Amino acid sequence: MRVRFSIIVLAAICFLGLHSLQRLWAAHTPESGSGSDSSRTPVLIELFTSEGCSDCPPADALLERLDRSQPVSGIELIVLSEHVDYWNDIGWRDPYSLHEYSERQGTYAAHFGLGSVYTPQMVVDGHFEFVGSDERAAITAIEGAAKTAKIPVSISSIHLEASNVVSLHVDAGQLRSSSAARTADVLIATADESDESHVSRGENAGRTLKHIAVLRTLTRVGTVDQSGQFSQDVRIHINHGNAVNLRVVAIVQEAPIGRVLGAGSARLSN
Repeated sequence: MRVRFSIIVLAAICFLGLHSLQRLWAAHTPESGSGSDSSRTPVLIELFTSEGCSDCPPADALLERLDRSQPVSGIELIVLSEHVDYWNDIGWRDPYSLHEYSERQGTYAAHFGLGSVYTPQMVVDGHFEFVGSDERAAITAIEGAAKTAKIPVSISSIHLEASNVVSLHVDAGQLRSSSAARTADVLIATADESDESHVSRGENAGRTLKHIAVLRTLTRVGTVDQSGQFSQDVRIHINHGNAVNLRVVAIVQEAPIGRVLGAGSARLSN
């Protein structure tokens, strides 16, 4: 009887201990997704810049700080550095510039009712624009952009299919019934993790310039509307030599250019 009683007491102590551990674990374990990137509100920051512009390096540095420090709680900053080509004829050809980024900025200028384009210019979620080196304006715009509910966007199964082809799967939720837009574009951006140039001519002659998330391709892969979700395998051709250490960003944006309704990002590393 004493042995049986001891066994019962030991079993009861073990049960109570296990129950207490479970309650302690539950108390200190966040709910699914809480505290992870998936629970943070994504905000897209686009910086229109040029290595030929002497005012741009401070904006490039600000973009990198925002990316590295992620300074606003509960917000995931997704950044892209978009190098325009209209500075290329005055001393230095920016090796990362493309005319399509100048065109994208020009479309934004019309959207914002601006008389002309300028650098450095920061655009937050396609809805706020300001001088790209203005940190206070950036934080204010980021906080404002995060107040708008976003469509969930995710990238999965990302891998290098060939030396110049990235394969991935992208999912995006349907447009909200409250959305003013009837359709929105799904865009895939690929960007270098970082780049560096030693500038020999132009306004930045003699300087070493560093950049973060340098946009290399921007491809429209489909649309979303209020009738259903978007889910598709995508192959993106990279138009430069090295396709490793890439950032890949999926963007849902009002067409032809307007508010960013959702964004998601992933990285491809060697």
